[in-house]
Amino acid sequence: MTIRACNIIVLSVLAWSGGLTPASTAAEKAGLVLEKTISLPNVSGRIDHMAADLKRHRLAIAELGNNTVDVLDLDKGRVLHRIIGLQEPQGVTYVRSVDLFAVANGGDGTVQFFAAGDFAPTGQLDLGDDADNIRINRKTGDLIVGYGQGGLAVIDPARRTKRADIPLPVHPEGFQIDPDGRRAFVNLPDARQIVSIDLFSGNQVAAWDDGELQSNFPMAIDGAGKTLAIAFRGPPRLVLREAVSSTVIASLETCGDADDVFFDDRRRRIYVSCGEGAVDMFERGAGGLRRVGQVKTSTGARTALFVPQLDRLFVAAPASADEEAKLLIFRPSP
Repeated sequence: MTIRACNIIVLSVLAWSGGLTPASTAAEKAGLVLEKTISLPNVSGRIDHMAADLKRHRLAIAELGNNTVDVLDLDKGRVLHRIIGLQEPQGVTYVRSVDLFAVANGGDGTVQFFAAGDFAPTGQLDLGDDADNIRINRKTGDLIVGYGQGGLAVIDPARRTKRADIPLPVHPEGFQIDPDGRRAFVNLPDARQIVSIDLFSGNQVAAWDDGELQSNFPMAIDGAGKTLAIAFRGPPRLVLREAVSSTVIASLETCGDADDVFFDDRRRRIYVSCGEGAVDMFERGAGGLRRVGQVKTSTGARTALFVPQLDRLFVAAPASADEEAKLLIFRPSP
């Protein structure tokens, strides 16, 4: 037998036994493929949350440290417009029913509204202090904004007025609303709790703690509204809970300084975006939850947005000494 023939046999055995991974298999297991990078020129400081305008194929990015919101044209891969003069914008969302962007500002506690077509200011609501995460109740059309020393504001986006205030014991961080629009699940890291709120009555109906785990900032809820994913920073851990019973389904180590977490229901995956410069990928299967990979991003790239309708994960990377700020666009694979 020739040396070449021996080599072929050895390589084949290695590939079959798992000692050598064929190129096609490696690509299939990549999980997230970097598809495009869009520069964010003249943006300094921390970058916070994002929102998609699917109607126009645009993405809004809250640039907290720059006091701006950039709106990107995703088709052309460039910044289309910059909203200036904001005060530490943290949360941003696109409100389809009234075709507006709503921006929650931590610096002055306001929620500002801008026409999504031409970005003209259309109103402002003063919440008083530290307006932060912002969500849409898909059933009622209301905006829900976490703010201040402890509260959720329920806002009518058409009138730009506050419908109700729901008190909380401390400042809320990541929160989610169930598909029925009745229940909100809220991270309260300063209290080391997760609470469940009835949005119709405004009453707290449950409170859960996670023992020694601390700094529960990001939260996601799956499409069925049955499972919550909570990422902790101290120590770095991803915990899955049943939304109704609060039963812990799984708990696994994850990357450090997590600030966003998302369900990819189509692939039964979960993505955790972390400031250490990575996105961790987990898969939900018959055997439970397992970590299936990690992709590198950029140091400080904590915030992200997974848009199922576009099947893309967007990760915001702040400027460094060597590079300007940028948006990383990942395509899930396969």
